[in-house]
Amino acid sequence: MKRIGIILALAMALTGLMLPGCRSGSSDSITGASGKAKLDLPELIKSRTSADGTGVNLNNSKIGLPGIQLMADSPNLKNVRTLALKTNQLGDAGMKVLADSATFKNVDKLSLWDNQLTKEAAKMIVDSANFSQLVELNLMKNSIGDAGVALLMNSEKISGLILLDLSSNQITDQGALAIAGSKHLGNLKRLDLFRNQIGAKGMAALLKSENLPSLEFLDLTANVIDPDASRLLQEQATLPNLKTLILP
Repeated sequence: MKRIGIILALAMALTGLMLPGCRSGSSDSITGASGKAKLDLPELIKSRTSADGTGVNLNNSKIGLPGIQLMADSPNLKNVRTLALKTNQLGDAGMKVLADSATFKNVDKLSLWDNQLTKEAAKMIVDSANFSQLVELNLMKNSIGDAGVALLMNSEKISGLILLDLSSNQITDQGALAIAGSKHLGNLKRLDLFRNQIGAKGMAALLKSENLPSLEFLDLTANVIDPDASRLLQEQATLPNLKTLILP
């Protein structure tokens, strides 16, 4: 097996790279800006929409349910493909607006980092007529949990994903086993599971999974396994294309 680079979380912080699961800075990988303009909602949304209408960056804007409803009702956003909505206080009610509106049918890069989402939001993603083209999904810092992970892993909606961030989502070994056993992650290259409650059983399943043939980057920082045990698991990893493994 190829030599795997084990990188400390501190080293990640020092690089300054704004990657999807990066734990520092206020911008989001999908578009990279922080979104702090103090405008009324229609003007704010307009100012954060790309000239061609295919990208919206409202990271850290706290638009809430009124804002996402305005977006859903806007004919100017019907071609949006990249949607960055980090820290917008959407909750499951806001997720329902996203899932039910045809405005978002073309979205293929979706960041919902830090929006008080639960397993119900995961079910909405799965059941929606939207999100069938997803290549990037960032759900970091929510409360999806094992039940939400199971719903996602059993859905064909994730079959095109190249990047998946489930960091800080109260995921245990049960959720890790669901990820490792999913038949829909063959294209996935990056998986972030930072700050969950995954132990040795879940880590072993991920590192030996036959369902993650394309995975190149796996972040398991701040989970519940001691460093000695994690190093042993690293030596037993069989993921064929894994290049970067970040362990506790």
